[in-house]
Amino acid sequence: MSSFPRRPSSRVLLVACGIAACATAPALAQSFPSRGITVVSPFAPGGPSDLIARTMAAKLTEALAVPVVVENRGGAGATLGTGYVARAAPDGYTLLVAGQSSLAFAPHLYAKLPYDSLRDFAPITNVALAPYVLTVNTRVPVKTVAELVKIARSKPQALTFATSGAGSVSHLTMEMLASSTGVDLVHVPYKGMIPAISAMASGEVDMMFADLGLVDALVQAGRLRTIAVAGRARSSSAPSLPTMTEAGFNNVVGEGRFGFLAPAGTPREIVTRLHAVLAAATKGADVRERFAKFGYEPTTDTPEQFAALIKSEHEQFGKLIRQLKIKAD
Repeated sequence: MSSFPRRPSSRVLLVACGIAACATAPALAQSFPSRGITVVSPFAPGGPSDLIARTMAAKLTEALAVPVVVENRGGAGATLGTGYVARAAPDGYTLLVAGQSSLAFAPHLYAKLPYDSLRDFAPITNVALAPYVLTVNTRVPVKTVAELVKIARSKPQALTFATSGAGSVSHLTMEMLASSTGVDLVHVPYKGMIPAISAMASGEVDMMFADLGLVDALVQAGRLRTIAVAGRARSSSAPSLPTMTEAGFNNVVGEGRFGFLAPAGTPREIVTRLHAVLAAATKGADVRERFAKFGYEPTTDTPEQFAALIKSEHEQFGKLIRQLKIKAD
């Protein structure tokens, strides 16, 4: 009889590893955070995503008593930074600030992505929301959506609309309006929201769905006119503007939104703690003031609600993108 101990079977090893993992997760959550946290913004510095990420990172630093830094990893329509977080360790120390572009649109715009937006993340909460507004150059003789649609129907391809790029929120929202009303509009894509708004203000194009905060100064100066908000409710920044639903166009919803996510597999206790801190921060007057610079309002939801919204928009916009055969620029 051999004096060497028997090697445990692979089944025993798997069970042992599973027990160890289960024991490690609560311990990890209880000690969290024990070091600095990185918040990845998948966009270049200076835009709404960056402002929102840095504002909330400061709040996380205050509440968790560890340094929380923002790392900009822009490129490929926000998919590079998003993919980086998907591959990060699921320990709560690498977080993502993301919107619909990388979570709901990109999976249908790109042939290959370095992540699966429905499986690779643990949603924590949305933190910022900005309904887009249907905006026209003041030379376009309309004050309501119905008047705009009437002109578009009578003159196919006479009206042009700007967007911040193919497959963007501004693009897909206008395509919703066009497909639901049967109008034929001419799409003029630009590389970003600011160039698109500038083109509309100068008269190069007639209209677009844009961030309210970015067009407000031009509206006040009389160069642009807003006629409806594409949010689910009226905006507190422009309470007199009717929603698209109130204007009689129920299926047209366009919102800029950013939320926090962690890699899939992050312990629930860590997600819950991060959610509590972020949700509390959205109630602060200082956060509201900073977000208002880009026309955003603080918001929050549960991880389950956020996950359901990602799934719903993934399906809704996927259908529209396939129907229109839209490809990324």
